[in-house]
Amino acid sequence: MPDAPATILFVGDLVGGLGRRTLLGLLPGLRERLDPTFVVVNGENVAGGLGITPKIADELIAAGVDAITLGNHAYYRREIFGYLEERDNIVRPANYLQTQPGRGFCV
Repeated sequence: MPDAPATILFVGDLVGGLGRRTLLGLLPGLRERLDPTFVVVNGENVAGGLGITPKIADELIAAGVDAITLGNHAYYRREIFGYLEERDNIVRPANYLQTQPGRGFCV
């Protein structure tokens, strides 16, 4: 029996509280209608337009986001450093050094 196909819902660049609230409001319906296997969100600007905080990351994950990607604003808020080391579903940019906080991939 072949493996079932995977479907990915990728939401690009949530910006600030408005972007976060919009996603949180729409995500349950998107999950129901599209039935994605995996939901990925770019969250590098979700905290006031720059960076991400542990509280916001937890909120996104609790709402059904499976993985969060980051970008060049990943480390704008220092409180995220230790959190990135603890979580395996938040991905730092691939072109960042392996010695920087976080992981370069998740499964």
